[in-house]
Amino acid sequence: MADAAAEVVVPKRGRGRRPLKDKTTTLLTSDDNKQDSKNHQSFEKELLHMQEMLQKMRLEKEHTEELLKAKDEALKQKEQELKKLQKLKEFKPTLNLPVLKDNEQKKDKKKKGCSEKKRPSPPYILWMKDQWNEIKKTNPEAEFKETSNMLGAKWKTVSAEEKKPYEEKYQAEKEAYLQVVAKEKRESEAMRLLEEEQKQKTAMELLEQYMQFKQEAENKGKKNKKEKDPLKPKHPMSAYFMFTNDRRPALAAENKTMLEVTQITAEEWKKMIDDERRPYEEMAKRNKEKYVLEMEAYKQKKEEEAANLMKEEEEHMKLQKQEALQLLKKKEKTENLIKKTKQKKQNKEDKNSDPNRPKRPPSSYLLFSIEARKSLQEERPGINTSTLNALVSLKWKELSEEDRLIWNVQACKAMESYKKELEEYNKSLAATSTAIQEQKTEE
Repeated sequence: MADAAAEVVVPKRGRGRRPLKDKTTTLLTSDDNKQDSKNHQSFEKELLHMQEMLQKMRLEKEHTEELLKAKDEALKQKEQELKKLQKLKEFKPTLNLPVLKDNEQKKDKKKKGCSEKKRPSPPYILWMKDQWNEIKKTNPEAEFKETSNMLGAKWKTVSAEEKKPYEEKYQAEKEAYLQVVAKEKRESEAMRLLEEEQKQKTAMELLEQYMQFKQEAENKGKKNKKEKDPLKPKHPMSAYFMFTNDRRPALAAENKTMLEVTQITAEEWKKMIDDERRPYEEMAKRNKEKYVLEMEAYKQKKEEEAANLMKEEEEHMKLQKQEALQLLKKKEKTENLIKKTKQKKQNKEDKNSDPNRPKRPPSSYLLFSIEARKSLQEERPGINTSTLNALVSLKWKELSEEDRLIWNVQACKAMESYKKELEEYNKSLAATSTAIQEQKTEE
């Protein structure tokens, strides 16, 4: 009975648990499926997000590459511009501006306080210099202030006759000083005018030279080597180099390289005895002595050329000063022309002036300038009028008294004949005027 009950009980319990397991498994599988679907969806979302991020990274990479390329190109352009600027720094204009240099020197003198002529001392100072030693002899222990007070009191008692030589000396020095100052002012004004005119001329020349240099710098990438003087004597070879020149053809025939040739000749030269070296050394010594003589002659020639160049610069400076004075005269003429227009209108004769009136003859300078102008135009065709006038005035100043006398005599003769003609002309005018008056009175 017990066994039967046991057999009956066991299957009943087993049958009751099986459906619970199935339910749990079905529940678990459904939960797993849901979780798998959720995981799949989240994975897809992450994948899409990663793909978007990757796309963005690619775009950013392309953008940065483009920026880097642009920066590289900009850097290359800047490097090229820097190279051009470095080449352009080598620009050295071939323009001489002596006027500017002279002005700079004058400015430096003014800054340092160096003047060509000192301001003249007044009469009291001149008298005091003469009386100082006498006062010091009588009062050796007196100080500077005491002596100056004593001299001041004494100056008040000096009569006008005693003061007169000091005043005359002061006036003479003052006149000379004022002449020098006026001359300096006139020259500085003239040079300023010339400088302004030269600025306009040199600006175009400088621009042309700069453009030409810029074009050459762009065309040529390499720096130009400095031009050597073809007249300068070459430095002679040493004894060793003369020996290598003798040995090189034989070694070159053996198909030796340059390095091997130098090595072989160096070893041979070291092993050579004094008797073998002597002919090369004597030849090198003779060549060196010859080179020293040629070099001395070359240096002497260069010094002579430099001296001639200095003379030419001085002459050019004189000419420029003369041109500057001519410009100043033109300016003064234009300024005075405005003032004299009214006076000229009042004193001007009628348009139909007497053609029989004798003309005033030219001065000695004008007669000389007519001849000098012709010769200068033949020597320098196409010369500027301002430079021509300056050269004529320079030649006139450089003339000796004997040469000037010839032109003065010609001018005097012309003036005498002019005066005679003018007297006859005035007499005829007076006669005609009296005749006209008599006719009027008779009428």
